[in-house]
Amino acid sequence: MEVCNKCGLPTDLCVCQELEKDDSRIIVRLEMRRFKKPTTIIEGLESKSTDIIEITKKLKNILACGGSGKGKLVILQGDHRDVLKSHLVDLGFNESSIEVQ
Repeated sequence: MEVCNKCGLPTDLCVCQELEKDDSRIIVRLEMRRFKKPTTIIEGLESKSTDIIEITKKLKNILACGGSGKGKLVILQGDHRDVLKSHLVDLGFNESSIEVQ
């Protein structure tokens, strides 16, 4: 049986990742890339506690767009700022910690 290093609970009962999701400050912004194409950037996701690639896959499927997860950033093709906050809340992030610019 594996035990969490932070809280000492078994990994199936551990809530450390959920607590880190609540504490993180996520910024959603629009950036114009090459050829004036809009790109939505999500920054502030902690790569230790959350699986950036898994979040990117889920958001790409929900929003039907292309994108990638690089380092601590999620880059999505297109302008999705208006609907992205509700989808991040559905994935378990705290609504008050998400800032849309």
